[in-house]
This record gives sequence, C-alpha cells and structure tokens, in this order.
Amino acid sequence: MLRCLDVSTAQHTVLKRTPLDDIEVPASMLESIRALFGEPLTPGQAVERILRDVRSRGDEALAEWSARLDGSAPGSLRVAPDELASALGSLPPNQRAALELAAGRIRRFHQAQPVTSWLTNTLGGTLGQLVRPIRRVGLYIPGGSAPLPSSVLMSAIPAQVAGVQSIAVAAPPQRSTGKIAPVILAVCALIGLDEVYALGGAQAVAALAFGTASVAPVDKIFGPGNLFVTLAKRQVFGVVGIDGLAGPTETVVIADDSANPAWVAADLLAQAEHDVLASAILLTPSQALIEQVQAAVAEQIEQRGRAEIIAASLANRSAAVLTGSLQEAARLANAYAPEHLCLAVREPWRLAEQIDAAGGVFLGEHSFEVLGDYVAGPSHVMPTGGSARFASPLNVLDFVHWVSLVALDEATTRQVAPAAAQIASAEGLDAHAHSAEVRL
Repeated sequence: MLRCLDVSTAQHTVLKRTPLDDIEVPASMLESIRALFGEPLTPGQAVERILRDVRSRGDEALAEWSARLDGSAPGSLRVAPDELASALGSLPPNQRAALELAAGRIRRFHQAQPVTSWLTNTLGGTLGQLVRPIRRVGLYIPGGSAPLPSSVLMSAIPAQVAGVQSIAVAAPPQRSTGKIAPVILAVCALIGLDEVYALGGAQAVAALAFGTASVAPVDKIFGPGNLFVTLAKRQVFGVVGIDGLAGPTETVVIADDSANPAWVAADLLAQAEHDVLASAILLTPSQALIEQVQAAVAEQIEQRGRAEIIAASLANRSAAVLTGSLQEAARLANAYAPEHLCLAVREPWRLAEQIDAAGGVFLGEHSFEVLGDYVAGPSHVMPTGGSARFASPLNVLDFVHWVSLVALDEATTRQVAPAAAQIASAEGLDAHAHSAEVRL
C-alpha cells in the first residue's frame, strides 16, 4: 500500500537523504561477508580486500573472486566474437527492431550536443581549449536479477559519439549459466562493441582500474551497480576517473487533480519494481488524487510480476505526500533533487520553470519516465542520491577532456609578464618571478 504522509513527516523520512556511509547495512549482508572472509568486515573493508588482491594477483584473483561471488569462473574472461555474433543472431526480430529504434534516437540526441574546440585572438596571440576524447573507458553493465541491455545503449553510444576509440564492457555472469545474459551480448554486437568481459562486482572494477594480464586498464569507469560496485568505484577514484556514485533509483511525480490516477500509479510501480530500496514519491496538493492513486496502486500491484519487490519499495522508501500547493511540491522536489522528476500537471512548462535540481524532468503525462529509460533519447544514466544538485545526466562531455591552449604573442607577453612576476613575488615563489622577469 502507498502511504500518505504530511510534508513534515516526509521531510524526516522518505525525503531525507542518507549519506552513503550512513546507509544501514542489512544483517544478512554482514553475515554473508563474515562467512566469505572468515571475520566481521564492513562492506567497505571487504571491497578494499578484493581490490588489493586483484591488484597484486591479477587474473588469478579474478578467477577466485568470480567463483566465490558469482558462482562460476569462466575459462576465458573475455567473451569470444562468435558468442557475440550468435547472441545478436538469436535476438527476436521485434526486440532487435526496438533496440535499433532506441539506439538511433540515443545517437541522434547525443550528436546534437555541442562539444567543440574553440580559439580566441582577443587576449593577444591565441588562447582556447581543445576537446579530446578519453582514450579508453570501461562500462559496468548490471546483470543481476534483471539484465539491463538498455544500459549498454545509454552508456556506450555517448562514448562512441564523443570519439572514444577503446571501450571495454564488464557485466556479471548469470548464476544459472555462468555466462553474461545473451541480450546484453546482443546489444554489444548491435552497436559494435567487441571487448566484453564476464566480470561482476568489485573485482570487475578492480580489473578495469588496475589492469591484469587479460584486461587492459582504462582511464575512466562508468556504470551503476550494487553497493559493492559503488564502494569499489569510490576507492579506485584517483587511479582512474569515475562517472559518479550511483545509489538506488528514484522518481518523484508532482501531480495536480488533472492527472490520470491510473497512469500515476503505473509510473510509481514502474520505478518501485527496480529494487527494494527504490524510491517512488508522489507530491500533490490533491487529497482526492492521493486516494485515487492509492486505490490504483492496490489494484495494479497484484498484476505485476515483481510484486514482492514493489511492495518492499513502497513500504521502505516511497509515499504520497500531501502538499499545500504545487509551488511547495516544487520546493520539496528541488531540495530532494531526484533522479527523475515527472510533472503530471495542467501546465507542466510553467511548473518546470521552478525546477533547478533534477536529473531529468518529464513534462506532461505523455512524456512518462519509462520512455526516458529506453527510447526518448537522453541517457537514462542520471544522478541519484541528491547529487542532481551538482551533477548531470551522462552525456558526451563525460567522455571527453579539455586541453587549454596558450600561444601568446611577444607583445602580449611583455605586457602581462610584470603582473605575473608581481603575483609570484607575493606568493613567495622567487623562481616563478624570475622566469617572468628574465624575458623582459
């Protein structure tokens, strides 16, 4: 059942952000770690052990951790080209057509993003910035209870548009087969990715960051994962770049009495089925709508295949919140900074003007969030955990870096060097000052 909360209660519960280090770890997870390592460890300590082991022992450690954590250790970590081709050939025609449609829209959207080098001659000589693609990136693709081929499209296509030449994909093997889900392999083949590794968890992050005999190290790691993947990405940051620290997925729906309660309920359930820690929150000034949505949720949940996960999500991290107005709903949304923000209101464009913190804003009930998950165009990899206050959805800029260009002419150098010497002297850096003065 979807709870109904007042604003104050919501701010202290479902709308309250919890830092990564303060997330309560289930006792069952701690017991699993104890059984695996033979002593009580926090998830962060367990990840540190795995990273250190892979860094020192390479492929041997990868095989051992894959066997212990994923239930199998493939003879070859890298997926053979014929296996990729076979997976693509076995894809049902309707699925392939849908994936090709999505890939085309995602590619066209990101090709429209302005990412260009620039030069100016207005400051004497030439100054500017050169855009260069990152040379090699690693993409982690989740493959647990629900393999996500869409995440391949949403991560790899922006990288390809940016001009990244070397892309390594890591995805965990399924316990039932010991191999990566065929649909993930098929999508890799569909868009031309041929370096795919059957690796999951912290050991996959370690391999991508440090490299082994079988896996060349990358320059930046992208992709969501479970708590262990997130902690591993945080611990290797600095050795490599990372896209961010992904938390459980989240959607906020702001609705007024014009919204279709059955559609609102469907959107909330679609988010809740991701994970027991997913958040699906309705903000509305309409008590009547809340009651209608609650009834629709109760009716629809019985028809869903992941009803147990949905029920846990609704009980843990989700609610309907009765606000005083749409303006208050917008203020609460900005403070929460959700991954997805859906505006199911009469005038969504007007309300959107009040939004300044969200990963993606979906305007109107015909632009529902599930379209963003698959086919709208922007990457569905969006900031979570409140990081939309400062972070952006995955885009082409994440796969390039900027090189500043300085080519001053002699006259400009003579004009500005004395100022450089003065500032250097103020900082007590005598050699810096001399380097400027010797040219005058």
